Amino acid sequence: MQQRYVGNSGLRVSALSLGTMSWGAGTDEQDAAALLRTFLDAGGRLVDTAASYADGQSEAIIGSLLNDVVARTEISISTKAGMTTPAGRLAVDASRNAMLTGLDASLARLGTDYVDVWFAQAWDGNVPLEETLSALEFAVRSGRARYAGVSNFSGWQAAKAAAIAGFPLVAAQAEYSLLQRKPETELVPAIEDAGLGLMAWAPLGRGVLTGKYRGSIPSGSRAASAADASYVEAYLDEPASRTVEAACMAAKGLGRSALDVSLSWLLRQPGVATAVVGPRTPVQLKEILDAQLTPLPPEISNALDDVSFKAA
Repeated sequence: MQQRYVGNSGLRVSALSLGTMSWGAGTDEQDAAALLRTFLDAGGRLVDTAASYADGQSEAIIGSLLNDVVARTEISISTKAGMTTPAGRLAVDASRNAMLTGLDASLARLGTDYVDVWFAQAWDGNVPLEETLSALEFAVRSGRARYAGVSNFSGWQAAKAAAIAGFPLVAAQAEYSLLQRKPETELVPAIEDAGLGLMAWAPLGRGVLTGKYRGSIPSGSRAASAADASYVEAYLDEPASRTVEAACMAAKGLGRSALDVSLSWLLRQPGVATAVVGPRTPVQLKEILDAQLTPLPPEISNALDDVSFKAA
């Protein structure tokens, strides 16, 4: 798998990163072990998690697999702090105390004394940005994190963070796909100017760009789950369907999968360092790893630009 630099930094990540939001929820430890080993054997490197994923269980599963399934030196880990889900409701606290307390808890669950990239998971309008950044800086200077970044920030928020930080931020995370092109308007130009790289989450439109929702909702899918349906529903409308059909048509003409076409399009967009895929099962991961991830013909890429821009 291709290795790529993140922004202007010396941090290198695989073109695909392994997202673990479902670990500890829909993905058990046995499947997680298979996913991780297969991903690394295919040349993958970065595994992305967060303290908020399954109330820390995602991190705990990764920690249980270190040394037994993979060596710490084989894997790069990114995690996030500043967001919790008490009683199932989203809460943001990016104060220095909450961030650093969260980092210590993450390291304990992960069973390691450092993470490769540590993110502030969300903008906190109740806390001075300088305070949040001071936590990130302390983590880097103390060796608890090799690099730091911001997640789910808007363009102006990321630009301000990069401008006032007393140390280099290297990455921003945001949702980006053929079905969600909002980052192109402000975020991508801002982080490119500041030298940050983009780690794109939900690069397959929350699974919709695989084409599996064409015509019906398959059993066992997120959209069929009462708990997860809202995560997918936003991309099951008519504009999104037109983009999915275009990706499927392009895939048929190229002899490739819609998944491959969608990821290949994304990985050639300005600023993108890696696509954070989130397979819940080994079968889903195999489909992703079977993708060619080679450049699309210009006419195909342009056509996808046109139809998806109208749907964004």
